[in-house]
Amino acid sequence: MIIEPRMRGFICLTAHPGGAAQNVKQQIEYVKSKGPINGAKKVLVIGASTGFGLSSRITSAFGSDAATIGVFFEKPPVEGKTASPGWYNSAAFEEEAHKAGLYAKSINGDAFSKEVKQQTMDLIKADLGQVDLVIYSLASPVRQHPETGVLHRSVLKPIGGVFSNKTVDFHTGKVSEVTIQPAEGDDIENTVTVMGGEDWAMWMDALKDANLLAPGAVTVAYSYIGPALTEPVYRKGTIGRAKDHLEATAFEITDNLKDIGGKAYVSVNKALVTQASSAIPVIPLYISLLYKIMKEEGVHEGTIEQMQRLYSERLFTGGEVPVDEKGRIRIDDWEMRDDIQEKVAALWEKATTENLSEIGDLEGYRKDFYNLFGFDYKDVDYKADTNEMVGVDSIK
Repeated sequence: MIIEPRMRGFICLTAHPGGAAQNVKQQIEYVKSKGPINGAKKVLVIGASTGFGLSSRITSAFGSDAATIGVFFEKPPVEGKTASPGWYNSAAFEEEAHKAGLYAKSINGDAFSKEVKQQTMDLIKADLGQVDLVIYSLASPVRQHPETGVLHRSVLKPIGGVFSNKTVDFHTGKVSEVTIQPAEGDDIENTVTVMGGEDWAMWMDALKDANLLAPGAVTVAYSYIGPALTEPVYRKGTIGRAKDHLEATAFEITDNLKDIGGKAYVSVNKALVTQASSAIPVIPLYISLLYKIMKEEGVHEGTIEQMQRLYSERLFTGGEVPVDEKGRIRIDDWEMRDDIQEKVAALWEKATTENLSEIGDLEGYRKDFYNLFGFDYKDVDYKADTNEMVGVDSIK
């Protein structure tokens, strides 16, 4: 079939397997170009199919020659209908890993469930024995609690008052005012249940109880802080409460891993175009201005540059892992530089529909968004008849 992008709001309903393969290959080439990393050799990535999770898996495999197991929840293709992008990313990753002689297997299912946890543990036990690194990179808007069966939904809302500020429709470039009503009822509790640290701790408890964590095993989850500009809707909103919980959970997990010499970290990463961030009002405008400044300063990074730097300059240097006063790894350090934030804040004040294409990098934002779904890669022929029925090697 001829696969073209079909948009509905902030979601693309199609994905291109050729573009996904290109995305994975480019990330692999980048990691290889930076040289070997003396990192973990047996790695579990929970949330392995897109974004930071995919880049973590690629960095482990092609930076450290690691055996990887990836867990994700993606939609396989059916005749005449494409898979979700993460399915094609994972298919391409496994193909490249196997070509390189690397162990790579994947599990497709709800990572919040007991069943997928058990399936994953069975696979580790059978094939790897133990893992020495667990990456936790889930980004789901809903979670069915494995104990209660209750379906919890996260919300993106400010806490304590209405929030109004600028935003942009990245499809049209129109800058407008957006107003978001504050959290009410169980909004905060539900968001923390979905996006906080409870499930991360459940994974680590289950792995430890089954003796599947190697001595000195490390686990890392991902978070975001961002500037004062986005604080009311992000870090001081419902999602911020969930991130606070996630970050507090790292200390609890570390306490629980003391007897095996293990450690849990939260890495605070930079703002990037993801399916989730595209739906958050204010963030697309902030990112398009941030991209402009960071590219001019020569410090712009995508997910693969972030993860390669996290591994090579923070996690696996052979020395103490550098953290901030709250125990977090800061790989958002370049984004949060004072000079960069001052320039972004100045541009924010004058951003309009008319001048955004000049003062911001809306084109870069759009390209990154389409790249998420395998589109807008220059080496892919999008007019060619393409087989949508691509499988992931290890998933039968």
